[in-house]
Amino acid sequence: MPGSIKDRVAIVGMGCTRFGELWDKGPSDLIIEAVGEACADAGIGVKDIQAVWTGTLQSGTGGRSVSEPLRLEYVPVTRVENACASGHEAVRGAAYAVALGIYDVALAIGYEKLKDEGTSGLGGMENRTNTHYTSTMPGAFAIMATRYFSQYGLSAQEGKTMLAKISVKSHHNGSLNPKAHLRKKITVEQALSAPIIAWPLGLFDACGVSDGAAAAIITRAKSARNYRKDPVYIKALQICTSPTSGRLLSTYDYAHVEEGFRAGKAAYAEAGITDPRKEISMAEVHDCFSITEAVTMEDLQFSARGRVKEDIDAGFFNLDGPLPVQPDGGLKCFGHPIGASGIRMLYEMYLQLQGRAGPRQIKNPQFGLAHNMGHEPYAPTVSVCIVGLQCMNN
Repeated sequence: MPGSIKDRVAIVGMGCTRFGELWDKGPSDLIIEAVGEACADAGIGVKDIQAVWTGTLQSGTGGRSVSEPLRLEYVPVTRVENACASGHEAVRGAAYAVALGIYDVALAIGYEKLKDEGTSGLGGMENRTNTHYTSTMPGAFAIMATRYFSQYGLSAQEGKTMLAKISVKSHHNGSLNPKAHLRKKITVEQALSAPIIAWPLGLFDACGVSDGAAAAIITRAKSARNYRKDPVYIKALQICTSPTSGRLLSTYDYAHVEEGFRAGKAAYAEAGITDPRKEISMAEVHDCFSITEAVTMEDLQFSARGRVKEDIDAGFFNLDGPLPVQPDGGLKCFGHPIGASGIRMLYEMYLQLQGRAGPRQIKNPQFGLAHNMGHEPYAPTVSVCIVGLQCMNN
């Protein structure tokens, strides 16, 4: 049986830049800002960091992309990349090393500087095996939307309205967050009448392209209260990678993500969660498109299969609902600087658990969940991290 990270390590400091079109900042500026806030939050200096894991897709190679701006002196810096799960992969590396007792204090940082690349989004998918079509990301997730509508008997209008309500909810939350890229509320009517990107997905169904960075200081659970009175403990860290069977089999339904379901199931087992709909207090999920959020609610067992529309209509995932999703605005309002997104999600969970989320504050949260999904729905890598305030080992 695999071991468990539950309650073995804690996050004692976090930092996050504002996300957006940051033309006046380079990757080094973003790294310095995020790590500076995290160190100040933990009450430590950069010199106290014993090892670093950094996640980025295309904004830096090797460890010196972080050691140089931070002026780290001869400590190990490991660069990891795991598609959109790169930030969580950095957290996982730092957390495991601390849990093993190799280091007392480790840094996990994710960053990405995309706007200067001159691209409007991630490129088309590879087709090395010649067994499937080649598509853009909007195209792949548009197929997910049409298949979901068909499988569960939603008309085009019903389906698009369901998706519009997801975007309206996220924009409301993002309007309350000074670090979000997009901070304007929208209406269902605006979402429905927006230009189409890949039918049925419109402009407000897609997340944007942004720059940003986020960082976490990780220590052993038993020493966490030496740094602060309210450390946040890691309850589960799971990553599930696809055998790409979805693109090799004609039976894949596009209305679910198997890797998302399995990563969630493994994380719940590790954290001791038996009823996620009732026990998870809040979640940040990978809403690269609104349909991704809808399907993820079912993959993570927050909603029954084919029933997420009922929960969306009832406001179940709203900021004042029983299980708020995207309380910070999500990818929809932050955009998706790939390496940064996973740690940005944890930053919101961290603030919420400590009661520091300002106008977005959720009442008495116990467990927060962060979910990332890289690649297409039929062949993804999915990460799920669960955090909480109470430590069973103390």
